[in-house]
Amino acid sequence: MRQNIFTALALSGLILLSSPVAAQEFADDLSDFQTWGNITATGNFGFVNPDNPTLKKVLWWAEGQGRFGDNSSKFSQALIRPGLGYKINDTTSIWAGYAWAPTSTPFVSVPFDEQRVWQQLLWSDKFSFGKVTARSRLEQRMAPRLGDDVGVRYRQLLKLAVPLTFAPGFSYIIQDEVFVALNTNDWVSRRGMDNNRFFTGIGYAINKNITTEVGYMNHYVIRRGANLMDHILSANLFLNF
Repeated sequence: MRQNIFTALALSGLILLSSPVAAQEFADDLSDFQTWGNITATGNFGFVNPDNPTLKKVLWWAEGQGRFGDNSSKFSQALIRPGLGYKINDTTSIWAGYAWAPTSTPFVSVPFDEQRVWQQLLWSDKFSFGKVTARSRLEQRMAPRLGDDVGVRYRQLLKLAVPLTFAPGFSYIIQDEVFVALNTNDWVSRRGMDNNRFFTGIGYAINKNITTEVGYMNHYVIRRGANLMDHILSANLFLNF
């Protein structure tokens, strides 16, 4: 298990070295300390009729986030993200849903409400060294206050959770998510990679349905002016029913 932990730490360093944080560490980058909280609940509709196996494959997703910026001194963004999914097999599911993200300073100079339609493919499986999760998400983003065009963005997340045998219930978590703008519009001025989020921390399984993860997230934002590097205290609660 120690070897698995060292492998995870090495992977952490490799991701950092290959991320835009390492590749584009400019002297004029702006920085901010932030605090992000997340609650995500998932489950299936088997409770409607436990004897119907099809309902157990139909899934629901309910997510809420609160993000505090400007050295964690002000509430800067909320995120409400419901969705529906279908379980293809024990490792793979497909999803679609809606998201509402009212956003304020310092994330943006002009406060606005963003609305999104999203689709994703979610895969997760357990191996001898830990649990690997991959999530591919496509978003159609709308911000009427900024323009009528629809921004299309692709997001790819890869996550590894390594159980800590010397601390039952605890895991070492490492993940990275890349954001790529697929088009330009009234409020997105460039195509290509515009965000990278790297997270590392500790997870704890309270029971089979409830898991927490707390750690550090480095959020690098490529912008029209000076780029932004956010240092984030990230706290997450996952409920699985």
